[in-house]
Amino acid sequence: MTSARLAVRGLGAGYGGFAVLRAIDIDALPGITVILGPNGAGKTTLLRALAGLTPREGEARLDGDLLPSHDATGCVRRGLALVAEGRQLFPQMTVHENLELGGWLVPAAERARRLAQAFADFPRLKERASQLAGTMSGGEQQMVAVARAMMSAPRLLMLDEPSLGLAPRMVDELLAIVQRIASQGVTVLMVEQNVRKALAIADRGYVLERGRIVAADTAPALLASDAIRRAYLGTA
Repeated sequence: MTSARLAVRGLGAGYGGFAVLRAIDIDALPGITVILGPNGAGKTTLLRALAGLTPREGEARLDGDLLPSHDATGCVRRGLALVAEGRQLFPQMTVHENLELGGWLVPAAERARRLAQAFADFPRLKERASQLAGTMSGGEQQMVAVARAMMSAPRLLMLDEPSLGLAPRMVDELLAIVQRIASQGVTVLMVEQNVRKALAIADRGYVLERGRIVAADTAPALLASDAIRRAYLGTA
């Protein structure tokens, strides 16, 4: 698989006429790109706009192909998958059933092949295939959400706060899974509040504040800069 490149230029988005994002320019290159910023900065809106769940202005291209605005199915068909904040599984369905829903756009034979691959990549989920998703721990549910997204065979995987509410040990395990996915050729764009752990695995990052990009650099450079401290603490 050749890793995808996402190019976003002049993206604007909001709700009910209220602008949340203004003139956003970002690039997600092969590897892991992380979006950082305080609560209310517009990070979730950015991912939703790219995924076709929220109307947007501007342009977003995946390997040169234009991603449709406000067309989630069209974005999935072009190779994009989003793991939304809060996981959004179907709690009364089994792990197996939740994963199958991730491959609903492909024929049954291909869906079965991808399901077998998902269970090979996530052996813990294979053991829990018949368990209701709603009865699993938060970390296990997050694994189901990531595996379900991978069922669409994305070239770009977007993750919104994947470590939210998880124990530190599970956060480390989940971020290791994200690294493995990126090493297999899937480009990753991740919103994450755990700044240090996110930058430790990322290649590059952006800092979003009040709907605008205020800093962009390699992950090590961002970790050593004052941009993070200013964004989260509001200090000059």
